Amino acid sequence: MMKLKVFGIIFFCGLLSPSQEVLSGLSCAVSPVAMQNALSEAILQNGLLQQHLQGLVLPNIMGEGGLLNSPTSITGLHLAKIRLAKLSVVLLRGIGVQMTITAKLELSGNCLVGLLSELIEILVDVNITANIKCTNFESGTVQVAVEDCLCILGAIKIKLLSGLLSLSVHEVVLNRLTATLPGLLCPVVHIVVNLVNIQLLGTLNAVIPVGTAGTIHYRLAFLRLVPGVGFRRPRHLSLQGAVKQVGGSIIPHDSSPSALPPLLDKLLVLGLRQSFLNAALSLMVQIPPQTFTCTPEVFSGASRLQEAITTLVPAGCSRCQGTSPLSIKLTLSGNPLILLEENKATIELSVMIQLFVKRSDGSILNLLLLTAGLHLNTHASVVGDRLVLEVSLGSISLSLDSSDVGISDTSSLKPHCSVLLVETLLPLINGALGIGIPLPNVLDIPFVKANIQI
Repeated sequence: MMKLKVFGIIFFCGLLSPSQEVLSGLSCAVSPVAMQNALSEAILQNGLLQQHLQGLVLPNIMGEGGLLNSPTSITGLHLAKIRLAKLSVVLLRGIGVQMTITAKLELSGNCLVGLLSELIEILVDVNITANIKCTNFESGTVQVAVEDCLCILGAIKIKLLSGLLSLSVHEVVLNRLTATLPGLLCPVVHIVVNLVNIQLLGTLNAVIPVGTAGTIHYRLAFLRLVPGVGFRRPRHLSLQGAVKQVGGSIIPHDSSPSALPPLLDKLLVLGLRQSFLNAALSLMVQIPPQTFTCTPEVFSGASRLQEAITTLVPAGCSRCQGTSPLSIKLTLSGNPLILLEENKATIELSVMIQLFVKRSDGSILNLLLLTAGLHLNTHASVVGDRLVLEVSLGSISLSLDSSDVGISDTSSLKPHCSVLLVETLLPLINGALGIGIPLPNVLDIPFVKANIQI
């Protein structure tokens, strides 16, 4: 389970120790359990380790003391299967993790004892521990280095089809595998870790489209382990989220430090700042001016507004003679702003409402030019890997900018303008917001049953 909370918005996703560490930009904390799950999925469950170990060819094993003291030769020894593989992770102080893989390796080959040739199966317990250090993350990409790889062999069981096996043959196999197998397994672990680095840590540097309006480029700003006692404290990441318009420049936003709240029993917490959300909103909510004529078929709010304005136009208005039906033009003024309070989000938006008629000579007569300040109640949810905002009208303020016919009191128009905007503009805003703000795919940890806090 994940959670999303907003100081901005923060997502929580299953197992964190309490923390009040100050981070910059988009803040994220990942628990050791989450890292362990991600590595286990990529290395073991997806068969990556099995795939690369199957290419191993072990050296032949030669020895004396087989059946009836005949020479023993084991050839063609290779990995047949990995059994009961488990992966665990412990965070290291500084920048890195200690990864341990335990498994039973099933080896098979041909065994020649004297003149008797048969199949041989060897089951060996292995314990591989490798320290993995993250380097060169300042550029937004992450490279890893495997240090201090240690492979220890445990119990070895040998099975021949005939069942005839002397203790001396068992000793020869044990000594030979102990001498050669660790030197073969650690290089494979190094290869696998580098492939997983591309797959998992590559998620920390990604350009994600936001509809057709632009992109958000998430990249790692810094990575560190929270200092303190113990090795199982959460890993903290700071991400940069560059919001860029198609064919345009980056939309700036404040990335000053913010603190993640204390969280328990969570795998991931992701915090999005209010300023970042505003940059994303300015990219998403780009609605062109909307113009329509008040006829019987149009929205009820427009018809009511027309009736109300008719009563406001001064009697005997000579300039109103010979005009066409009332037209309305709605134009967004400036960018939307999201305001965050405890458990509450509001989007503020300014809209110019132009009510005009066309005169018989083709000129435009502005009956009213109004500015409507909208306060939109905002509901946040996570759909897939995107933060989706949905708005409803909370309140509206109305001010008169100008009138070519001398209208000065517009207080009676407020309820009609509210209905008009709910019918015409809000569906367009929700449609624009419906594409969602893409969230960074940190270590492929899915946003499942996200819990959102504001």
